[in-house]
Order: sequence, then structure tokens, then C-alpha cells
Amino acid sequence: MQWLLVVCLGSTPCVMSTLRNRGTAINNEPCVNDRIHVPKVRLVGPGGEQVGVVRTEDALRLAVEANLDLVEVAPNSNPPVAKLMDYGKFKYESAQKAREARRNQSNAQIKSIRIGLKIDEHDYDTKKNQALRFLNSGDKVKFDLRFRGREQSRPEMGVRLLKGLAEELAEVSTVEAAPRADGRNMSMVLAPTRRKTEAKSDQRRRREAERAQRKAKAQKRADAQRGTETGTEEPQN
Repeated sequence: MQWLLVVCLGSTPCVMSTLRNRGTAINNEPCVNDRIHVPKVRLVGPGGEQVGVVRTEDALRLAVEANLDLVEVAPNSNPPVAKLMDYGKFKYESAQKAREARRNQSNAQIKSIRIGLKIDEHDYDTKKNQALRFLNSGDKVKFDLRFRGREQSRPEMGVRLLKGLAEELAEVSTVEAAPRADGRNMSMVLAPTRRKTEAKSDQRRRREAERAQRKAKAQKRADAQRGTETGTEEPQN
């Protein structure tokens, strides 16, 4: 057994709830058309123009004449704000934008790189290049520095080391979390300046270009081989 409960009182937004034997499913939506039960609304035209405060019945009449919907967009205002729009198209475009936003999310992973305060130049370059690869791939990088023995009494040296790395990687990253000490450890997080999706697109384009180049070379070798077998050779450039 189930009931459909529609609530749209005063200036509160419509809440459509489907009550079932076990649990309650709630789908919040704005009041639309005849679900708007307030006497007056501040009307906004389809192009965003301000029409002014009008009676709800007049606003509904305008919506019918324009073949549009009257949608309560700011129910808590006094009076509530309603807009003339194609509500079905609005919902579709909103869903499209939400999907696009999810696709464009970085989804960046955090890659940890451990370093020491007395790191030599070779290891320093190795760690920096490793971080560069991660950042260019759209991932965040967390540098974990551990102090040994009396090094703990010189935290400024750790800060200097981490800030130096941040400066050298500034072209591809920004400091998301500044160097911070925690006991014998100090960490810093760098975030890539490019999104993960952009990095993946570039990687895909590079792979496609490399495949095309390999295919062209293979085709050229095959053509040269056929020319040799038939006794003809391609002119030399």
C-alpha cells in the first residue's frame, strides 16, 4: 500500500514524497504551475527580465499564453520568485550539466613521495622528475619528509627543501597544503594545475599520434619492400 503526498504550502517549496510500507522516498522539486499556492509572486520573464509582483493567477495565464511553465525558483523570498521557462528543457539541461561536471571532475589520486633532509642531488632530481610525471598525469603529489636524529631540531631546513621543490614544480602545480610538521615528519601537498581529464585527453592524443606515425613508417617499409621485389625503387629524396 502506498500514498502520494504533495506538500506546497505558503512559501515552502514543493516536496513530493512517496510513502511505502518500509521507509520514505523523498524527491524535492520546485513548485510548478498549479502547484504554486501563494497569492502573489515576483515574476521573472523567460529571458531573465523583471516583470514585477503579480497575482499568481495572472502569472499562470502568461505562462499558458507563452506555452511555458511557471516555476517557483526562490520560494523563501517575500513574495516568492517565479520564472517563466520550459521546465522540461530546464531539467534536461540541468541533468546534462551535472553529468558534464562529473566527467570533468579531476578524480585525482594522491601520490606519496618520501624524501630525506640530507637527500643528494641525484635522488633529488629523481624525486622531482617522479613528481613531475604524476602532476602532468593530473594526480596530486604529497611529499613526506622524515627527520632523523637531531634533524628534528631544524624544521626550517625541511621547510626550505619542500618550498624549493614547490618552486621548481610551479609551472605544473600549486601548493595545496603548505609544509607542515607533525612530530618527526613534515609533509606538503602539490595539486596539478591541469585536470585529470585534460591530462588523459593529451595522453590519448599522443598515443594516437604515435600509432599513426608507426603505421606510416610500416606502410613506407612495405612500399619499399614491394618496390624491391618488383625491381623498382622509390626515388630517393
